[in-house]
Amino acid sequence: MINYDKIKERNEAIYKEKNMSRLLLVEDDEALAIGIEFTLKDEGYDVVRAATIKEAESVYEGAELIILDVNLPDGSGYDLCKYIRTKSDVPIIFLTALDEEVNVVVGLEIGGDDYITKPFRVRELLSRIKALLRRNSKTALKYSKLVSGDISVDTSTAVVKKNDMEIVLTAQEYKLLLIFMSKPNILMKREEILNELTDGADAFFDENTLSVYIKRIREKIENNAKEPEYIITQRGLGYKWGKEVK
Repeated sequence: MINYDKIKERNEAIYKEKNMSRLLLVEDDEALAIGIEFTLKDEGYDVVRAATIKEAESVYEGAELIILDVNLPDGSGYDLCKYIRTKSDVPIIFLTALDEEVNVVVGLEIGGDDYITKPFRVRELLSRIKALLRRNSKTALKYSKLVSGDISVDTSTAVVKKNDMEIVLTAQEYKLLLIFMSKPNILMKREEILNELTDGADAFFDENTLSVYIKRIREKIENNAKEPEYIITQRGLGYKWGKEVK
């Protein structure tokens, strides 16, 4: 029987000793997982592997990014993502053989930050990992606290609240919220928003993906997502943050 507590203790010890970015790879295809793990370790990452949802639930804490296969032996990666999102905003990249738009949208709507379709080039996966880790670390603004209407953001702790109740955002949602709040009442084109979201790097997100992120944020911060007061759509032009920010 697998001793999950021992696995967790061993992984924590490795992480603390080497002080590397810790990644969790959840993939049941052993040959693929070994190949990805080898490449990631060669890039200097500390990699923890899991092949099932149960195993991943026992070792995900402390990971700075999770690479998550959609189809796992004991369930769906979507379900694991939902579980993790109740406890953490760690960036999640889905690995999927399902490239239909509906499956991509589902993964993003439940809290995924990015996806990559099998088969893929490992170097492309590396680029996406680096971009997500970089964006997740660049969250500080020139102000320590932003307040707009009943929304407040403490940028020193990345805590977002609505009416003093904490809102859980993914890393990408948080970054997008800061982009909007940093430019109140200024119309931004979709291309401009995507460029800021990717820090000017090669864009892995298209306009449909941006729409999904905005929809998710609206559902969390708006009183009525269908009649938004914060993230306003200017049809054919772009979006703007519709309230003053202090």
